[in-house]
Amino acid sequence: MIFSRGSDVLHHSPSKTLGADLRALRKARGLTLTDLAETLGRSVGWLSQVERDKSDPSINDLREIAAALDVSVSSLFRADAEASEVGYVVRAGNRRPIGSRDAGLVEELLSPDLTDDFEVVYSSFKSGAKLGAAVCRPTQEVGYVISGCLDLSIGEQSFKLGAGDSFRIKGEPFLWANPYPEKCDVIWVIAPPVY
Repeated sequence: MIFSRGSDVLHHSPSKTLGADLRALRKARGLTLTDLAETLGRSVGWLSQVERDKSDPSINDLREIAAALDVSVSSLFRADAEASEVGYVVRAGNRRPIGSRDAGLVEELLSPDLTDDFEVVYSSFKSGAKLGAAVCRPTQEVGYVISGCLDLSIGEQSFKLGAGDSFRIKGEPFLWANPYPEKCDVIWVIAPPVY
C-alpha cells in the first residue's frame, strides 16, 4: 500500500491486500462483519467493500479500524515492493512495524501479509524491557531466540532463554522481561495472526 501524505486517501499497490489483512484480523478476533461495522458506526456494506478492496478507507477510517482491532495504524501500511515480490518476499528495509513499542519491544512483520493461518514476527526486546501484565491469547505461538537473553513465564513456569533456545505457548497466560544489559532478538510465529 502506498500512502500519499498530501492526501486523505490510501492508494493500493498492484496487489491489494489491505482488505485481506483487515478481514484476517477481524476473524482472528472472532468478530463478524456486523460486529465490526457496529463498533465503527458504519454499514456492513461499506466494511465489506473495504475488505474486498472495492473501497479505499480514509486515514480517519483506518485509525478507527485499527483502534477497534487493537492494532497500530502503522501496521496497516505497506512499503513499496517490486510487483513480482508482493505476497512472496519482504525485504529487510520494507518490514511493517507492529505492536505499540511502549514496553521496550520493537516488532516487525516478517510475513508478506496477514492472510495465512499464521504470522511471523521479528521481536527486539530492549534492555530493561518488561511486559506489565500477563497476556493470554487464543493462539499457538513458537519463538526462537536469535540473540541475547529473555525471561519468559508461561502459566506457572518461568524460564531464562538464551540464543538458540526456543519455546511454545498454547493459549496460556505469559509474561516476558529483558532485565539483561543487551537487547534480545526473537523470531515469533503466531497462529492465527493477531496483529
